[in-house]
Amino acid sequence: MSTTSSGGSRRGFLKSSTAAAAATGVLSAAAPGLYAAEDNTIQLALVGCGGRGTGAVANAFAVDNGPLKLVAMADVFQKNLDGSYGRLNADHGQSGKMDVPPERRFVGFDAYKQAMDCLKPGDVVILTTPPAFRWVMYTYAIEKGLNVFMEKPVTVDGPTTRRILALNEKAIEKNLKVAVGLMCRHCEARRELHDRIQNGEIGEVTALRAYRQAGPTGTAATGPKPEGVSELLWQISKFHAFLWLSGGAVSDFLIHNIDESCWMKNAWPVKCIAAGGRHYRGDSVDQNFDTYSMEYTFEDGTKLFMNGRTMPGCYQDFSSYAHGTKGLAVISNGGHWPSRARIYKGHAMTDENVIWSFGQEKNNPYVDEWKHLIAAIRNNEKYNEVERGAMASLVTSMGRMAAHTGQEITLEQMMNCEHEFAPDIEKLTLESESPLKADETGRYPIPLPGLEKSREYVS
Repeated sequence: MSTTSSGGSRRGFLKSSTAAAAATGVLSAAAPGLYAAEDNTIQLALVGCGGRGTGAVANAFAVDNGPLKLVAMADVFQKNLDGSYGRLNADHGQSGKMDVPPERRFVGFDAYKQAMDCLKPGDVVILTTPPAFRWVMYTYAIEKGLNVFMEKPVTVDGPTTRRILALNEKAIEKNLKVAVGLMCRHCEARRELHDRIQNGEIGEVTALRAYRQAGPTGTAATGPKPEGVSELLWQISKFHAFLWLSGGAVSDFLIHNIDESCWMKNAWPVKCIAAGGRHYRGDSVDQNFDTYSMEYTFEDGTKLFMNGRTMPGCYQDFSSYAHGTKGLAVISNGGHWPSRARIYKGHAMTDENVIWSFGQEKNNPYVDEWKHLIAAIRNNEKYNEVERGAMASLVTSMGRMAAHTGQEITLEQMMNCEHEFAPDIEKLTLESESPLKADETGRYPIPLPGLEKSREYVS
């Protein structure tokens, strides 16, 4: 597998074009392509049976656009598979949408292949494993002619970004429909806000700022590995803790705020400086910082300020804003949905200054992203969100690397960075050693800003 994308992708990744930044993934022109099974039922296979994968299936089931059925499931953990199947079957077993007998529930590192082998060309595989495995599984999905829903982030470092962009050219050639789980782009309120910003309702965009400040989140803070447990499988079960698996807390949790802010700007930033640190760590052995403060710069000099924190007892905020010469836009406030999108005249967020608000948000964007994917499959429309997903992942990784090294990192440097966190990941088995090893005290290498300037950690 080549680790570089084609010339077209390499030339295009730095372009701050409206089409690349603002597209939802749906293009109007139809092209020859693959359809679902002959009886018009779109079959699904779930690969990665954690909470997000289980939720993705439920979101797909909520779409009212022809018959849909889950026929296979796969995970490396039996308990994940059993738990996901139990929840989905309890909620949807009577609907006729669940058809996953024991012989189509697979466990192991090759389970993804077995699950995809249950599908026909034009069906959909859901990839919700830790993102380290995304390019590996996407490779097989393309070979099988399957449409894909993949969770964000889609990459965690420069080499995997180049790789997935090259892979995606094959998917485009096959007219496969591919969605990426950056559901905020499918939010009806944010879409209208985006149009209003492009129409000049807040004037020229002069700055953006975003916050995801919460207590300990997911498995980002993880204590020592228990004795007698496979290090590889334990790390996978705590994937937010390890950069090779997830890109850490930054990539998994901050990507939405970064992506929606870049969307409103209609551009990707070209460089980033950042700071961060570890505090009150106790017995935690993960690779994350507890705080991240990033200053992204766009080509025109506009800044995006991103602040992340996962510490208990601190002020919490989950929001994104765009400032313009005429006023302020709320992109999100209080979480992913509802967005509470609105526009103020000036920059004081007072009731009397509100000049537009979307109002009640009835459509769930987690469902709408599936609605748009299924419609593209049914109507055979071109639909591929991978380039945008890869760019959002790369920009997020750029901010993470800037914080972890203490250096200014450009988008070009991030794309061309040769530090691949998990080379040969496609060769892993249940008996394999982890790509990341603990030291004699059970701790893992952490970023050392200013000391390690070209790599995020040295293993």
